[in-house]
Parts: sequence; structure tokens; C-alpha cells
Amino acid sequence: MTGFRLTVAAVASAGAMLPFSVTGAAVALPSMAAHLGSSVGAAQWMLNAFNVTFSALPLAAGGLADRFGRRRILLIGVALVGTMSLLVALAPSMALVDAARAVQGCGAAAVLASGAAVLAQATSGRRRQLAFGILGASFGSGLAVGPLVAGALVEEAGWRSVFLLVAAMSGLAWLCATRAPESRNPARPALDLLGLSTFTAGLACLSFAFVRAADAGWTAPSTLLLLVAAPALVVLFAAVEIRLADRAMFDVRLFRRPEFLAVVCQPFTVTLGFVILLIYLPCYLQGVGDRTTSASGLLLLPLTAPVLVLPLIAGRLAARTSVRTVLTGASALIAVGALLLTTLRGDGSWPALALPLLPFGAGVGLAFGVMDNAAVSTVPVENAGAAAGIFNTMRITGESVATAGAAALLTTLTAARLQHSGLPADTATRIAGQAVQGQAAGAHHAALAAGLTGAFHTLGVALAALSALGAVLTHLALAPRRGHVPR
Repeated sequence: MTGFRLTVAAVASAGAMLPFSVTGAAVALPSMAAHLGSSVGAAQWMLNAFNVTFSALPLAAGGLADRFGRRRILLIGVALVGTMSLLVALAPSMALVDAARAVQGCGAAAVLASGAAVLAQATSGRRRQLAFGILGASFGSGLAVGPLVAGALVEEAGWRSVFLLVAAMSGLAWLCATRAPESRNPARPALDLLGLSTFTAGLACLSFAFVRAADAGWTAPSTLLLLVAAPALVVLFAAVEIRLADRAMFDVRLFRRPEFLAVVCQPFTVTLGFVILLIYLPCYLQGVGDRTTSASGLLLLPLTAPVLVLPLIAGRLAARTSVRTVLTGASALIAVGALLLTTLRGDGSWPALALPLLPFGAGVGLAFGVMDNAAVSTVPVENAGAAAGIFNTMRITGESVATAGAAALLTTLTAARLQHSGLPADTATRIAGQAVQGQAAGAHHAALAAGLTGAFHTLGVALAALSALGAVLTHLALAPRRGHVPR
């Protein structure tokens, strides 16, 4: 039992710092941008640089973990996250911040993929359900307290203190991870360098495409080139993996199974909207609602608190019912919350804001408790690293696309409203981008408030449609097959 507890503590402590690296950075962004004299584009890259590498590398990290050791890759990832966070805290310019955040994203990808693989190898049965419930709760704790803690730190000690805290968290996580058992794929397959490079390049192109769209527009040649290159590289990756068969980094034939496809695509309907709200809703509340950083964090509690509590309950609920029931219900709750975002107002009361956020957070919390376990349970345990890698690649790709795509969408819709009021296109786009980051210009505050609020309403309708579709497809894909015992 002692070994079980040490293993769970190691992975949970490493996992807890990842969501705080996202939410804390988002809360610190307005203060950081103002202090370092950054432009809108450069400030946005503080988030994008992390997300691009974080989304592109989990599969590569999972494959390396299976070959060289899951604990070893976990320790390397934790060290990278902590060291780069310390560098951000000491950085004198936004250019250095962006570079450090890109490397930090590499470490975060390693932690995400190897941590789930360590748990999958070291646990089974009810202990595995409990372990992954605790892992989900650790993610939830970072999400739940991240905005609150970061807001208080920014107000009391400045934005640099947020990154110093992440560095301190990584030290504790590293010490815990040294006590986790080492494991690897006993077959020690050769490195699939072509598979690693094509898949990673494809995901990087997709992430960069959304970043470029926000800066240059969707029809710019650079954006279109990246949008064409991304699926082409992913198709090439699939062809390479099929040809390599048993020597492949990941068995893409698993995608022929509806239940596996449903699980690995689940993050797109679960975490996409959640990350958008975590990152951009505090900025909206600060810029449009004229609230402090701490107050904005407190207003997000109906969204984040369920993610702290429900993952542990979700595992037990899935054991009594099924993963299908939990994931379908989670997507349905998220759809309800997203649709209620049409009631959002910058000057709205706490109960009015809780109305859409509570069901949204409840859906995410339930999904977090079962998604990781469901993903690694669909493959043999010796391939747990690669399975965790592909699942978390889908999860973080969704978050990366959400971060960059939502910024582009919110900016475009807000700028369109400003142009209708007579502002030139360039000026409207510039101040709309600042408003999305929480810097609403005083002279245009009323127009910005109306435009950005309307943009969030449109976004809510789109997320509701996506989640409702996800609920239907999940329910159908995870239906028990004849002769198959449901999980």
C-alpha cells in the first residue's frame, strides 16, 4: 500500500502544477504585458508558445517514456517546467518569456504523458480507478485554486510571484517523483523517428495556423499554407505507422475501434470550452467588468470548484454505471452551461454568472475523473505511454486550438462591432485584441463591452452545439457490443 500511495502522490503532485501553469499565466498576463511594455501580439505569444509545444509533444513523450523509462521522462519533464518557470520569473523582456514558455511546454508534455503511464503500469482494477480519480482531482485543484491564488499573488507581490510559485511546486513534485517505480516497455522497440517527426510537425503546424490566423487573418498565405500542411503531415504519419505495423510508435489501427476513437476525441468536447473560459473570462471580467484580479478569480469558483471535487466521485459513479453514462452526461452538462453563456454580462451578479458556469464545471469535473483511465485501459499495459501520449495530445491540441482560435474569434467579432461604430479596421482590431487580454480602452469602453459580450454569447452557442454533438456521438460509440462486457 505504501508503494501505491507514493506512486499516486508522485504523479498527482506533478500533475497539479500543469493547470496552474496555464491558469496562473493567464491571470498574470495583463500585468506582465503592461510591466514589460509588450504589444498585443507578443503578449499573446506568452500563452501560445507554451500551448504549441504542449500540444505537439505528448505523443513523442509517451513513446520515449515507453522506451527509456516512464519515471525518467517524468523527472525530466518536472525539471524543465520548474527551471523554465524560474527563468520566466526573472525575465527582463517578453521575448525571453516567450522562449522559456516554449521550452516549459515541452516539459509539461513529458509530465502529462509519462505521469499517466506510470499510474497505468503500477495499478489495476479498483486501485487504478482510485489513482486516476486522484490524478483528475489534482488537475482540478490546479484549475480551481489557480485563478484565486494567481490573482492574490499578482495584487500583493506582482506577476513574477506566480511563476516563482510554479518553480517551488516543481521542486516538491520532483522529490515525490523520485520515489515512483520505474517501468518501460519490455520489448524496447526501436525509436520511430519518422513517426515522431511527422506527427509532431503536423500538430505544430495546426497550432501555428491558429496563431497566424489571429495575427494575419484566415486567408493569409502563411495561414493557408499551415492549414494545408497540418493534415498532410498527419496523413503521412498514419501511412508511416501502418507500414511499420508492430514496429510503429502507435498502432493507428486502434482508431478503427469506435470506443477508442470516442475516448481519445472526448477532450475536444470537454476541455476546449473549459480552457477558453479559464483563460479569457477573467480578462473579460477585469477589462469589461472593471473587477480586480482577485475578484475575477472568485467569480470563477462555480466553474472551477466542481473540477476539484467531482473527479473522485466520477470514478465510483462509472464503476456503478458505466464510462459511457458518465461521459455522455458530462458532455450534456457542458452543453447546457455553454448555452447559458448567452446570459453573460460584464456587470452581472455572482448568481447570474454562476448560472452557466456551475453546470459547465460539473460536466468537466465528471469527465476528468474517467477520461485518462478510459484511454489507457483500451490498450495493452506495455503500450500505456503511447496511449497516454495520443490521448493527451488530443486533449492539449484541443486546448491549444481553443486558446489561439478563441482569441482570434473574440477579437474578430469585437472588432466587427467597433467598425460598425465608425472606427477604422486597424484601430478596431488593435483595441479589440487588447480588450480580449483584459485591457479595455477607456474612450471605447462601452463599445468594447457590448462587442466582447456579444462575442462571448456567440462562442457559447458554438460550444453548446459542439458539446451536444459530442454527447450523442459518445453515447453511440460506447454502446456495449454483443459479447463485450462494458467497463
